[in-house]
Amino acid sequence: MPLWAIRDTILAQFGCLKKYSVLLKEIKTIFHKELDKLYPNEEVDAFFYQLIEHYLQLERFVLVLQPNVSITKEEEQPLFEALAQLKLEKPLQYILGTAYFMDMEFKVNEHVLIPRPETEELVEWIISDNSQDAEQSNPDAERSRSVISAALNDRKSDLINDDQGLRILDIGTGSGCIAIALAKKLPNAKVFAIDISEKALEVAQKNAELNEVEVTFIKADVLDLELEPELEFDIIVSNPPYVRELEKSEIQRNVKDYEPHLALFVPDEDALLFYRAITMFAQKNLSKTGSIYLEINQYLGEETKLLLEAHNFSEIELRKDIFGNNRMLKGIKP
Repeated sequence: MPLWAIRDTILAQFGCLKKYSVLLKEIKTIFHKELDKLYPNEEVDAFFYQLIEHYLQLERFVLVLQPNVSITKEEEQPLFEALAQLKLEKPLQYILGTAYFMDMEFKVNEHVLIPRPETEELVEWIISDNSQDAEQSNPDAERSRSVISAALNDRKSDLINDDQGLRILDIGTGSGCIAIALAKKLPNAKVFAIDISEKALEVAQKNAELNEVEVTFIKADVLDLELEPELEFDIIVSNPPYVRELEKSEIQRNVKDYEPHLALFVPDEDALLFYRAITMFAQKNLSKTGSIYLEINQYLGEETKLLLEAHNFSEIELRKDIFGNNRMLKGIKP
């Protein structure tokens, strides 16, 4: 059933089609009647309040202060359109086109993953490890200039100013949330980000502009990624695809049906496909004592750790996320 038909069915069911205005508290009641079987009660409340704030610029406490506030048919329309999409389990962030990460706003659509709290923990780890280095970076330090090869969109050495302090590369940037957050929190760093998806890079570029940071975005495939041998980064970070096909049954419908599979899934028979490519790349293109940070599959923490060990990374640390799952890995190039 198309969305407009779902919306009109809901409106007709509750007698809203014929009304010129409707009480906001009635719409909230309709949200619960339609969604409580799909989502927890508190989550339905959160959906409703985020929608009225987004579309009507009304704060969540409006119904406490004005319990009989009403809205017009024109004002109610986007709320019921959103309700129709929520009934299909479309993520609210895609409905609104907005998500939040590290207290920053990001545009999102079906071409990029929705930023997640676990990824914030990875970024916070990097910031904690490197904020002092970034503040104390010596702008007069002797560092060679390097060239990005034709495999990286023929971007030349003018993209890299090695006097800018830390050099960071985010592999598989998606919405750009990792790269942009690092550029914001480590302002002396020079941040680069790559992705195979042109559409994702368009979103990431808009997000960099929205958050007023400079990140160099480059279209490239990590499985076929080559840089000039003298190009080095101090930090390489990645949240690559890591969900195995066998784990699809564990994935919620709102993720499986709407978020890009290209950024989510890997074959069962080669689950570390991207980690192997990233590790080999980091082995060549990390500076001496440079660090690699990875978000990982919670079931493959030890296997991914062994991969870093096999490539001679040292001081390898496996960390759990807020939910107690093995989710983050760090290694240092000797």
